[in-house]
Amino acid sequence: MVDLIALLREAAPTLLTGASYTLLFAVASMMGGLAIGVPVALMRIAPWAVVRLPASLYVSLMRGTPLLVQIFVIYYGLPSVGIEFTPVTAGVLALSLNAGAYLSESLRGAIRAVSEGQWRASFSLGLGYWQTLHHIIMPQALRIAVPSMSNTLISLIKDTSLVSVITMTELMLATKEVIAVTFQPLPLYIAAACIYWALSLFFEAIQRRAERRLNRAHVTR
Repeated sequence: MVDLIALLREAAPTLLTGASYTLLFAVASMMGGLAIGVPVALMRIAPWAVVRLPASLYVSLMRGTPLLVQIFVIYYGLPSVGIEFTPVTAGVLALSLNAGAYLSESLRGAIRAVSEGQWRASFSLGLGYWQTLHHIIMPQALRIAVPSMSNTLISLIKDTSLVSVITMTELMLATKEVIAVTFQPLPLYIAAACIYWALSLFFEAIQRRAERRLNRAHVTR
């Protein structure tokens, strides 16, 4: 037990540094995913097939292929055609593109969940398509989409472990580096799992708080 405590105390700075990078990359990828997912969701519900088709193709491609393969294509494959990225850029880009597909579906489903009567009522008041979407539909859709969007962020925290394969420094790579020195894989992998769990619990708490705030206006008094 004393040896275990000493091992964890020795590994803590490296693991916590890796965890901070994991958190940073996950948040950056979530922001990138939102920047991609929102316009893709709007394209997916557009009344014009020429707009819906490329968005549907993108979502199908990102959801239908493994994230690890996407990382390899971006970091190892694109240099063959003259496009090179640093490990950090490649990792965040791959995570953002993957998250964008899932976030777009969350938003699209939330928009579809708003009753058709909301659209008709808005049109009857003289608002156009984009005005209705911006002022009436999206505020309600965002409230509905919060749980699934939070799930995507929590998944991103865990998915950052995959970018260790391109030598991007985060929690899993930091854990492997400590294991290479200490030769104690079991306690260190368990410690890394506990850190991932703690990060997930933190964002679950933020999700519940956000849901309560967004639902206040909809509570029946």
